[in-house]
Amino acid sequence: MPVSSIKAILGFEALLFAAASLVHAGILFGGYEHSRAATAEGVIAAVLVLGLLACIGVPGRTRLIALVVQAFALLGTLVGAFTITVGIGPQTAADKTFHIILLVILVVGLVVIFRSGRVGHGAS
Repeated sequence: MPVSSIKAILGFEALLFAAASLVHAGILFGGYEHSRAATAEGVIAAVLVLGLLACIGVPGRTRLIALVVQAFALLGTLVGAFTITVGIGPQTAADKTFHIILLVILVVGLVVIFRSGRVGHGAS
């Protein structure tokens, strides 16, 4: 898989988490405010952005970096899904649906990048 495709996956995921954080902060939409969710999603977005920047800076390690930051995002999303399940986190249908979508996107991204094999310095 080209480095550019991996960077695109990380960028897309970072945008999703940033949007979720802004929604939970009450900035994009009202009615879904949840400060802990906003913070967690903001941290995950930041980690994905840092991973993307690291991929740009060290293209020979793009695959490894992407796998690590996506695994972090998946773990954080699983924690969020668990909090929803036990009644601590946001309980709206939109939150539940969005977490399912995030989990699917992260798992697919991890699988695709893992199966892509090693990305070399010359990949674009």
